Formats: sequence, C-alpha cells, structure tokens
Amino acid sequence: MSLRRRLLLLFALTVLVPVSIVAAIVLFTARRAFDRANDEQTSALVAQFTQEFTRRGEEVSKRLLAASSTSEAARITLAAAQMPPKYNVFVDDAQAIAQVEQLDFLEFADDRGTIISSAQWPAKFGYQEPVAAGSPPTTPFLKDEETPSGHALGLLSIRIVPAGDRKLYVLGGIRLDQNFLSSLKLPAGMRVMLYENVDSGNAFDPAHLITAGGPVADPQRLAAFVHDVQQGKHEQTTAISWKSGESELVHGFPLSGEHGQMLGILLVGNSRQSYVEFRSQIRSAALLAAGAGLLFAIILSSWAAARVTRPVVQLADAARRVAEGDWNASVAVQSNDEIGQLADSFNRMTADLVDQRERLVQAERVAAWRELARRLAHELKNPLFPLQLTVENLLRARDNASGQFDEIFREGTATLLAEVGNLKNIINRFSDFSKMPQPQFQMVDINDVVERTLKAFQAQMESSGITCKREFSASATIAADPELLHRAVSNLVSNSIEAMSEGGTLSARTCVDDTSAYVEISDTGEGLSPEAADHLFTPYHTSKPHGTGLGLAIVQAIISDHGGKVTVTSEPGRGATFIIELPRNAEEFHAAQAERA
Repeated sequence: MSLRRRLLLLFALTVLVPVSIVAAIVLFTARRAFDRANDEQTSALVAQFTQEFTRRGEEVSKRLLAASSTSEAARITLAAAQMPPKYNVFVDDAQAIAQVEQLDFLEFADDRGTIISSAQWPAKFGYQEPVAAGSPPTTPFLKDEETPSGHALGLLSIRIVPAGDRKLYVLGGIRLDQNFLSSLKLPAGMRVMLYENVDSGNAFDPAHLITAGGPVADPQRLAAFVHDVQQGKHEQTTAISWKSGESELVHGFPLSGEHGQMLGILLVGNSRQSYVEFRSQIRSAALLAAGAGLLFAIILSSWAAARVTRPVVQLADAARRVAEGDWNASVAVQSNDEIGQLADSFNRMTADLVDQRERLVQAERVAAWRELARRLAHELKNPLFPLQLTVENLLRARDNASGQFDEIFREGTATLLAEVGNLKNIINRFSDFSKMPQPQFQMVDINDVVERTLKAFQAQMESSGITCKREFSASATIAADPELLHRAVSNLVSNSIEAMSEGGTLSARTCVDDTSAYVEISDTGEGLSPEAADHLFTPYHTSKPHGTGLGLAIVQAIISDHGGKVTVTSEPGRGATFIIELPRNAEEFHAAQAERA
C-alpha cells in the first residue's frame, strides 16, 4: 500500500471513528431517554387507569346503593323473604331501575344464586348467578357478563340486602368500553386500547379490541403480542411497525376478574415516531459529517502526501541514480523539517560517497599498479636469471680462449633466444589483457558455442581420460559476441581439464528462463578451498606453477561486458562448478552502458 493511501486511510479513520462513536453515544443516550420517558408516561397512564377504575368502582357502588334503596328493590326484598318466593312479577323491574341509575348491568339474585331480575338480559330469570352463589367480592371487580349480543366486560360491584332470614344480592355495574377509555387523559403521542379476553379463548378477535379514538388500521399486527401476554399472564412490551410506516412501543397489562382469571388486556401505545425521526436526523447528520470528513481527509491526505511523498520520491529517484552510477545525484532541500533534514543528509552522504569513491579508486589504482609491478617483476625475473648465466658463460669462454667457444656460443645464443621469446610471450599476455575488445552483439545460440568449445578440447579430454556429459536446453538463443563467449567458455573448460589430472567427468549444461541464460561447467577434480574460491577471479592471482592468473579474470571481464556474472561453487575433494549467467537483453544493456559512457 502506498504512502498516499495509508495517509488517506489514517485521516479517514481519524474522522470516521470519532463521528461513529459520537453518533452511537447520541443514539444510545436518546434511546435511553426515550425509554425512560416512555416508562414514566406508561406508568402515569396505568396509575391513571387504576385511579379511574377505582373511582368508577366507587361510583358504581353508590349507584348500586341507590338502586337497592328503590321501592322496586324493597318489594323484591320482601318477596325474597317469603316462602315460597314469587319472583315472576319482578322480571322487568331490574331494567327500570338500571335506566334510572345509569347502570349497564343490574341483577337481583337470592342467596341461592337464583336470578330474580336481570336488566341486561331478562331471559336469565331463574338462572344461576355464580357470584351470588359463592363468596362475593367486597370491592368492585371485573366480570365477563353475558348479554343477548354476546359477552361484554364490565366493572361490577355487589351489595347484600338482608331479607328476613335470607339475603338479597344486588349485582350491578358499567361496561368497560370506549367511553371509559375516553375519560383517560392521554399525553401527546400515546393511546390506550383494551382487549376483551372473553369468549374467544386464545384466538385473537379484532372485534374485542376497544380503542378510545378511531379503530386500529391493522389490528392483526397486535395478535402475536396479545397471544404472548395471554400465555405469560404478566406485563410485556414490544415494538410494533404499522403499515403506515410508523413505529409504536406497546405495553400490555393483564386485567384479572373476581377469581383471578384474565378477562382483559390493557394496551398502552407510545409512538416512537419522534424517536425514529430523531434517530434519522442523527444518522443523516453523522453521514453528512462523515462525508464532509472524508472530503476533508482526501484533501488533507493529498496535501500531506504531496508534501511528504514528493521529497521521498525524489530521494528514491536520487538513490536509484546513485545505485546506477550517477554519484553526483542530489536532492533539492526545500524545507527545514525532518524531510529537509533527510534530503540534506542524503546530499551529504552522496558527497561523502563521491569523496570516498575517489579515494578508493585512487587506492585501488595504486594497489593495482603495485600488484602489476609485483607480477611483472615475478614473471620477468624467471627468464632474466638464465639470460644472465648465459651471458656470463659466454664472457668466461671468450676470456679463456677455449676451443669450445663456438659450441658454447651456439648453445648460449639458443638459450638467449628462447628466454627472449618467453619474455615476449609474457609481455603479449599482459598486453592482451589490457586490450580486451568490446563485445559485438549478435544473435547467438549458446548451445552451439558450448558444443564448439567442447569439440576443440575433445582430443585433450580423451587423452586425459575425461568423460564429457552434455545437458543442453531446447532453445538458448541470446544476444552476445560469439568469439568472446567462446573464449570465456574455453578458459573454464581448460581450467576444469587441468583440475582433473587423473581423469574424471566434465559436465556442460545450458538452460534459459524469461530473462537470463545459464552455462554451467562442472568437473570432478580436487575442488577449491573457500579462500581460493574468494580470490579465483582476481587478476594475477594463481595457484598454478606456470600460470599468470589472467585466465579467469579474462572470463569475468568478458561476462561483465555482456552484462552478466560468473560464479563458482566448490568444496575440497568434490570438484568445482562454474556458472555463467547472461541476460537475454544484452543489447539493451550494452546500449545503456554506452549512454552512461
């Protein structure tokens, strides 16, 4: 990943992470505040419902007291005290009393639970009233009441009127309907619903859902929640999404009857629309801030990258030029910060390198001339000693006027000529090394070059008991100078033959890849020590009695002029392997070398 992208990522994260954290904290805080406000409003509404329920119960008790004090109720009480009682004349009295006292439900029953008169359903005359037959509650309670139109949920109270030795039960109350719910004062965004859990078991029936306002648009969305409350029989809360797109938090409170049975569910809904809108606004603000932050991050990262990467790129380019041999490469110092200090340090480093390089070149030149002088002195010293002896013998023979002077003269001159030829040969070898020609590139098959070289040494290998193995690649065409390449391979083959004085195996291999071609010459001779391998390509360094130390140096010079390299791997007693690596684009390398020159 580039520095520009890293800076962009860093600045983007610097903006996005805080924005995301702040948005998450705000949303979390808003959610907690909404939930807390919702709980408070719901608790207040439930408390209001309880207060209204109690107030209505007290009101029902007062109305029931008034109903039991009417003349009709007194006649029913007298009739209940007689034996046998005659109730058929009171069938319609309950309806009249209920209308006067504004009661939705009113029944008179004796202490055996037999209904004497029923306002909501006169046909129940003579039926049993379970509440009157058992132990009736002393406070107002909820009751599932049967009517000709079906079951209804009512708030009822019961009053016991003494009738001689017997008792008269007066049971009356009002419906829990839309009017009851409308009497509740609801905060903005809240609504209350009542589900009558009567005569439907656990199956949800929208007809039993009572609301204070208009009907619920999609009551079936409450079915699953109502079922959960029916099964759990405890307070529950859920979020409901309506078809209109609005969201509402609904609390369900089970309502129990006189015997603890669930007769209804109070549903308190609190609109989440304000919270949803607030959350949407927060998200929009966060996205806007993130977008602006990203734009700012892009601009800032571009500026920072331009300020940082441009000098770095210049440094990298200058370092590449130095690596390619341009020792005068430098970087313009445009600031006094760390980047400027780095550029200044680079410039000082290149200046120091140039200075050290000049000193090193001078030292190498001095060392090379000293080595050359030492080698020349060594090489010239050997033939000069026989020359001196020969001249001294000639002078001595002439002074003695020996009769063998002519014979000594002929032998001496022959020796002189031989040693002079030896000196001339030594001088020519040094001259050849100093005048290595530049390669003339052309398309060459290295297999042909190696094969031609091996054929030239075939007779010598057979006489020395050396077996030659060949492993050539299928296609090995490169750009090279065939004569110089032949000379380099010849030197390697000659060295390998000399290393196997008692016979062995010489292996020649070639191979190519996409960028390079390789020539391997291996022998099974005595091998080289690590110290000898390190100095093997040093000019004038040789371990042979009559060598000049120029053969492998010439090989290295030829391969280097081709843009390649030559290496050796060897272990004492296991032979040596010389590896020539040549680039397949030698012409391009040569052109680049010529441009630099």
